Amino acid sequence: MAPTIIPFGPQHPVLPEPLHLKITTRDEIVTEVVPQLGFVHRGLEKLADLKDYNQLVQVVERVCGICSCIHALTYAQAIEALMQVEVPQRAHLLRVIWSELHRIHSHLLWLGLLADAFGFESLFMQCWRIREKIMDVLEATAGNRVIISVNVVGGVRRDLTKEQCQWVLDVLKDVEKEFLALEKVFINDYSVEKRTRGIGVLPKEKAYELGACGPTLRGSGVAQDLRQTGYSGYGQLDFEPVVEQDGDSYARCKVRFREVLQSIDLVRQAISKLPEGGEVRVKVKGNPEGEIISRSEQPRGELLYYIKASGTKKLDRLRIRTPTFANIPPLLTMLPGEDLANVPVIVLSIDPCISCTER
Repeated sequence: MAPTIIPFGPQHPVLPEPLHLKITTRDEIVTEVVPQLGFVHRGLEKLADLKDYNQLVQVVERVCGICSCIHALTYAQAIEALMQVEVPQRAHLLRVIWSELHRIHSHLLWLGLLADAFGFESLFMQCWRIREKIMDVLEATAGNRVIISVNVVGGVRRDLTKEQCQWVLDVLKDVEKEFLALEKVFINDYSVEKRTRGIGVLPKEKAYELGACGPTLRGSGVAQDLRQTGYSGYGQLDFEPVVEQDGDSYARCKVRFREVLQSIDLVRQAISKLPEGGEVRVKVKGNPEGEIISRSEQPRGELLYYIKASGTKKLDRLRIRTPTFANIPPLLTMLPGEDLANVPVIVLSIDPCISCTER
């Protein structure tokens, strides 16, 4: 049978954002995939030429709503390193708390979308119902549900009272209990395993060679997590990367499931280590000068910021490398040889964020 070229996206039920794949198939088996991006480019990096370095915190938060807090953290710690600003310990741990809450709601969002891709509508709604509790915590502690705007150069603009910390712990206790009730479906259900086990396999060596990151990399057996470098307050916390060995869509699902539980534990540890009182923000004087790379662990993997400054209010260059950009080459090796029907689940398994990638 002659090869058939099938367009996948940029609008597709499993994709909340536009990604186009030109898929070549023969007898319903994928033989070649060519990606196309560029549908939502916003030119945010160019704004570095127009805004001063403090205003850019609000700009980078809008690179991606789902992980806005971590974008701002990565940018702020780069500027703080250039200007040799000593951030208070309490601010470091508060950044960890809000970052992990973002990771929880990002993974719950993804798990809901995965369930929806299977046709498990009830499971989809259960995931998003639990996620709403995390969104309520973000709104109550930071003043907003998605783009929470807590990070500034020099620390954070908000603090948590003892009563708020206890309330957060109480909510997380409920979230953990309700989330664990979903485990037998995500991890042990026959239909979920049938649609994901052995589907979209990315071997360990290939994942490393192609520069995969985040749950896509850890699902292939590579124990690499930027949080282990100890940036912000992570150096004070005890944790190990969540790793699975099979490298298929099922393994990537298990990594994200277990990382929700890990993030709950990290929030608990961070709250228990919060210093009593003290400042959460220091005054910053002067302008940044020099070049620096700042890295962090987003829900989807490694986030990298390159900044060049020459001692003025405006940066010379701001460059952002997002995890989805790193995970597209591995995705292109997962698809050949698979049934066309498995393409949506495999694409979804890397949790693509095109908003981040195109900026």
